[in-house]
Amino acid sequence: MKQIRVFLPEDSQPCAYLEGRASCSLYVDPRLELDQQQLTLLSLNGFRRSGKVVYRPQCKQCQACTSVRIDCQQLQLSKSQKRVMRKNRDLTLVVETPDEALKHYPVFQRYIDERHADGDMYPASFGQYREFLIEGFGNSRFLSAYLQGQYLGSLVFDIFEDGLSSVYCFFDPDESRRSPATWLIISLSLVAQSLRLPYNYLGYFVEGCQKMDYKNRFAPLQGFIDQQWRQI
Repeated sequence: MKQIRVFLPEDSQPCAYLEGRASCSLYVDPRLELDQQQLTLLSLNGFRRSGKVVYRPQCKQCQACTSVRIDCQQLQLSKSQKRVMRKNRDLTLVVETPDEALKHYPVFQRYIDERHADGDMYPASFGQYREFLIEGFGNSRFLSAYLQGQYLGSLVFDIFEDGLSSVYCFFDPDESRRSPATWLIISLSLVAQSLRLPYNYLGYFVEGCQKMDYKNRFAPLQGFIDQQWRQI
């Protein structure tokens, strides 16, 4: 395997998750064109992808971020999650390539502008959509939901050697009552299960950040703690 170069910037940035805190991340050399084996190894060591930026939080004074993954082979649904699955039985799932998903930008734009107007991605732009979700390392796909041919939303995911990785979910804000994000994460976990892949990587659970609490509702959940994966 080729050597993977990483670097740690000297300057910190305002934390995107916890108000009043600074953050610092370890970054993979952006000049590297990573293959699936390398991306799998990085994921196993707590790294995450945003566009073509691969990083891991490395804050000296804070350990709030924990990389988490669902054990798909032992997936357990709560009563509320079972209700979500029943509510969405009328939807059809399609796996699409990033190029096929270029047409979904209008829904992404509405989602960002209506649901995340307080975030750093507002206002949405097509260039941002392409850079964030379309460009990657060739191992990403869109798990897209349709109702009688009408597009509702997607969960963008990466394919690793040991599982699938949920990168980002967006959907038509008018369909929020369906809990589409929960439904798509469970559906992707079932896809991994059918492919006999052990895990669905969910990124970072951030203690104290309400927006990240949803990740703690999936079971069984494992966290990358003290340089090893443990049941949490």
